[in-house]
Amino acid sequence: MQTDVLVIGSGGAGMYAALAAAREGARVLLVDRSLIGRGGATVMAQMTVAVAVGEEEPDHWEHHLADTLKAGRGLCDPALSQLLCEDGPECIRQMDAWGVGWAQSNGHLAQVHAPGHDRKRCVYVDFLNTGPAVSKTLRARVQRTPEIRRVGDLLVTELAIEDSRCTGAHTVHLPTGEAVPIAAKATIVATGGLTRLYARNSGSLNMGGDGYALALQAGAQLVDMEFVQFFPIGHLAPRLVGMDPIMWDPFRYKLGGRLLNSGMHEFLPEEGRYTSARDLATYAILKEVEAGRGSPHGGAWLSFRHCSEAELRAAFGPVIDRLAANGIDLTRQAIEVAPIAHYHMGGVRVDADMRTGVPHLFAAGEAVGGANGANRLSGNAITEALTFGRRAGQRAAALAKATAMPVVKAQGFNGSRPDLNPAAEIAALQAVMNRDVGPLRSAAGLERALRHVDAPSFELPAPGPGLDPEWIDLHDLSSMRLVARCVARAALARTESRGAHQREDFPQTSDAWQKHQSVSREG
Repeated sequence: MQTDVLVIGSGGAGMYAALAAAREGARVLLVDRSLIGRGGATVMAQMTVAVAVGEEEPDHWEHHLADTLKAGRGLCDPALSQLLCEDGPECIRQMDAWGVGWAQSNGHLAQVHAPGHDRKRCVYVDFLNTGPAVSKTLRARVQRTPEIRRVGDLLVTELAIEDSRCTGAHTVHLPTGEAVPIAAKATIVATGGLTRLYARNSGSLNMGGDGYALALQAGAQLVDMEFVQFFPIGHLAPRLVGMDPIMWDPFRYKLGGRLLNSGMHEFLPEEGRYTSARDLATYAILKEVEAGRGSPHGGAWLSFRHCSEAELRAAFGPVIDRLAANGIDLTRQAIEVAPIAHYHMGGVRVDADMRTGVPHLFAAGEAVGGANGANRLSGNAITEALTFGRRAGQRAAALAKATAMPVVKAQGFNGSRPDLNPAAEIAALQAVMNRDVGPLRSAAGLERALRHVDAPSFELPAPGPGLDPEWIDLHDLSSMRLVARCVARAALARTESRGAHQREDFPQTSDAWQKHQSVSREG
């Protein structure tokens, strides 16, 4: 196949990038290993979107930027952070014009106060369906844009490189096992983050760091790979079916939900108890567990028992009935919560035009590193997806206009099937990452993790005819090990605690470490 702009990944960033490129006159090919617009993180995001529209109270993007830089603990790339905050309002209003359905209050956009913000700033559709509404709206726009061709079930195995320039991608059509080369004048990686590396995570199954592995192997740099954000109060127990494990946060700060240890005592400092940044809340919960004051399943209690049934129903609405169907009555019982892998601040190093170090290769959304520093401010993820997607699409389309169509030949696979169970190996990797490269780290644990992920590599064999689940697992295992190695090595090298990176053997933040670490392939 041939296209002006190839977009890899069809979450919020990928779809917005495709739309932006098409508006600039480019022919766009939007590909995904899953269903178009159904995978990634955006479709699973439930809560709020940070943007300085200033409709509930006066605001300016510079105030949003100040909060973003503060949350990033001195490591935000200022140009990327400014792009996120400055362009956010225009993207949000564009989504409003497309009918996303932002909640309204007295004839204007409703906004709420989220942790880490200095004022009411976050818009939402409702507290459980913001991400799905954004995805649905973008899918509808993409489907109505004839310049965008959509192809699902295509797994990108390698970016095509000719004379150090990206010329497209090598892919496999998963239902048939056939190799499909794609020639592109410009390519955008919008594959999301790496939360699948962890046994407990809030992401889609296809969030295994594919884009990082593709970019790294193509010659791009990765940056800030040690900074993995853990959502502090992911649902732990009792069993919850059909609901997102990170649903509790908006209700906690809306109703003053109390985080309690085993003695039923609140342990977060009274000042900022409901607005503390995610890294601080995560650290506090894990220290209670470490001290033997955790809940039975290894987390903390979250209690709304101080609220009346009327207050709960007013805040939760129909969610109360869904909780009841799961056997949960918040007037009578507390639930258990614990940190869960949620977002990655690191990623592909880009400039403010989303260009990587490889000519004609761009990145967008969570695939990009640097904008959020050591800790992402609550609500910035969808804003980042839209703003970075738009910028990448615009710049890729402009480059494509001045570029001749390259030639990409079909790729062969030379490896033989290794003697291992790839699904079991992925599960083992996830357990190791959860234990040793999670929210609390030490040299001993990180070195133990590296011994595991430095297992002998293997060359990917050819897929079998038809759908070959074992081959897909082999592909994922190879890329997940590579990305896990990047995270663990960067975490071991950073001998301090900062934001989402907490070292028990180096608990202090060091001025000497107010710098970025980048990862590249030798040669």
